[in-house]
Amino acid sequence: METASRAPVILITGGSRGVGAATARLAAAQGYDVAISFVADESAARAVVADVEAAGRRALSVRADSADPAQVARLFSAIDQRFGRLDVLVNNAGILARQSRLEDLGFERMQRMFAVNAIGPMLCAQQATKRMSVRHGGRGGAVINVSSVAARLGSPGEYVDYAASKGAIETFTIGFAKEVAREGIRVNGVRPGHIYTDMHASGGEPGRVDRIKDTIPLGRGGQPEEVARAILWLASAEASYVTGTFVDVTGGK
Repeated sequence: METASRAPVILITGGSRGVGAATARLAAAQGYDVAISFVADESAARAVVADVEAAGRRALSVRADSADPAQVARLFSAIDQRFGRLDVLVNNAGILARQSRLEDLGFERMQRMFAVNAIGPMLCAQQATKRMSVRHGGRGGAVINVSSVAARLGSPGEYVDYAASKGAIETFTIGFAKEVAREGIRVNGVRPGHIYTDMHASGGEPGRVDRIKDTIPLGRGGQPEEVARAILWLASAEASYVTGTFVDVTGGK
């Protein structure tokens, strides 16, 4: 294992694109060494690593499905070996499936949705707790769970399974925050609204944000960087008295 680095270390799951990639780049600019996980797009992950290193920080990308306990364990072992510390976990990895009414949803889709969007963050939080909690000899840290405005709105006629999985991560955020509040770990959530990312293509409508932007009080979709700023504020000492809560980045929706 390398000697523990002086710079704080942030892990962003699903860090190769969208909000995760924007958070990785902004974290590097703020002085973090950055680890990201990805599932499929290795070239995109390499591009994020290159940007982090161009900002003068150390970077690590690891292929890991956050719904698989063995892959999650390997991800955290790789961080131990490279950095020797972990200060912030951003549970950003998530999936969205094609728009559909409830009665047309397949069972395997529902299972995979909850495995990635709800159980995955819990598996990562388990590993992070073992490294951050003062109960385990850690220095404390912060966990930020990326939810969605869908948890409040329910996404009827589009993806109620996705919305329900994000509702689960919100309840988990509240309970986990209270569980580790005396152990030096703050746990919060960010609720992005309609953000310009590739994720909408997974739902079968790449132009979805433009279609609904007039329903957003600010009259526009959001940018990934706007969500990243909220995530990194919650990770920072500026949010030292904030735990078990959510920041909406929704344009007022």
